[in-house]
Amino acid sequence: MGIFDSLKKAMSAPDTAVDSREKTVGKGNNRSESFSFSALPKNTEELKALPEAALTSPFAAVALTILALCRYEESPDDAFEMLNFLKGPEDLSTYEKQFIKERLSEKLYKPRSFFCGAVPENGYIPDVPYVISVSENPYSFDNENWATLYVKSGGADNPRPVKLRKKPSTGQWFLNEIQCLSDIRIPVSEDPWA
Repeated sequence: MGIFDSLKKAMSAPDTAVDSREKTVGKGNNRSESFSFSALPKNTEELKALPEAALTSPFAAVALTILALCRYEESPDDAFEMLNFLKGPEDLSTYEKQFIKERLSEKLYKPRSFFCGAVPENGYIPDVPYVISVSENPYSFDNENWATLYVKSGGADNPRPVKLRKKPSTGQWFLNEIQCLSDIRIPVSEDPWA
């Protein structure tokens, strides 16, 4: 078989390669998944009613984490209850609740910044429907039953991580650590230097 035959054969099989890549979670493919929501859930029951709440996808678990964090602005208790659901067999610790409270203190716009259209210039008001993209990198699935996925904030230059843990007995992915709440650019309306 000549070199051109090899190239022709390789070029005729991209559909198979794409299909297997989309079905394989983590192999360093830098895959991204987008999720669209017509409304933000107000409580755990509304969160559980979403198809993503099956938690069989780590990407979906990250998207739901952002939805839960958005609820903090109006009801920290509801947000914590939703996050407890996403944590699976463990509840949020006192330290984790305090961490979220400190990170969102006077910066309640942070969770909204992860939705498409939410930027400093518009006060981090997202487009509706609410769309969030969750991505992996080559190291996202380095450890078995663990994943670190990323969300892009309209107020930051680099994507922010969220760590997850898989429960092998159920195949579900649960929130382990919220690492995406570091500071971002303040809304232009609050910036004295804008």
